[in-house]
Amino acid sequence: MTALALAAGQLDTGLQDRYWQDGFLHPITVMDAAEAAAIRSEFETLEAEWRAADLPLPLNSYLRVNAHCVLPLAARLALDPRVLDVVEGVLGPDLMVWSAEFFIKEPRTKHVVGMHQDLTYWGMGETSDQVTAWIALSPATCASGCMDFVRGSHKNPILPHVDTFSETNLLSRGQEIAVEVAEGDKTHIELQPGQMSLHHGLTIHGSGPNGSDDRRIGFAIRYLNPNARQEVADRDYAMMARGADHSGNFLHYMPPRAPFHPQALALYDTIRRAQAKALAQGASKTVGLYAEQGT
Repeated sequence: MTALALAAGQLDTGLQDRYWQDGFLHPITVMDAAEAAAIRSEFETLEAEWRAADLPLPLNSYLRVNAHCVLPLAARLALDPRVLDVVEGVLGPDLMVWSAEFFIKEPRTKHVVGMHQDLTYWGMGETSDQVTAWIALSPATCASGCMDFVRGSHKNPILPHVDTFSETNLLSRGQEIAVEVAEGDKTHIELQPGQMSLHHGLTIHGSGPNGSDDRRIGFAIRYLNPNARQEVADRDYAMMARGADHSGNFLHYMPPRAPFHPQALALYDTIRRAQAKALAQGASKTVGLYAEQGT
């Protein structure tokens, strides 16, 4: 699919209208393939260096939950002006990073992401003051398990979900909507390295297994504007990315100074504990990514 044509790196009114009509937008080129390859190399080097390190939590926990709190690479990507220029067309000039995570499917594995709506578990209600940007660092194709979106599904309320706790579901509690989504209702979101998609938190989406010989590596950034509000957890945190916060609904913090810096690790634990009240609400079992340290 041909990349969308941006106007000086930003969404024009036609693309903005398409986003609000469909609940998603793709593919948007934010960097060339060579730069994406360099970022992938930097990320995989970091993985190798820290995999056996004596960290308070498994490395995957830091990659999958708020990676931007402890990894300068993740913060740099989340704060990239090219990405923010596009996101501004959805949320306006005042932008915050609520979470950022690396989503990885290893080659020839059966791991999937069940069809779900993000806002079901964020504790922010059905707000439109959020958007997820998903950047491909390796090819995201039908063969490698790209995301599937249901066009227009963001116009629904939050639908009933079930927690499967399936070992092959990459989501924290194996969550998925309690209705079957027909294959014909899915739009396959194929992306090449350096391209990204945007989607609304009510858009029904998921992804299939990676049947390719390469890792499928994506970086998902959850952006808010300051009108968003945490309604379940006692407090919540966000990193200011652009503009100003005139609402004060979130506590702000700075990007990490070095990978897994002690101050960043302490902050990470504070944020993780606070957000767990919303992200693990109603679960029938312990949600591993938000469990207490040492469990």
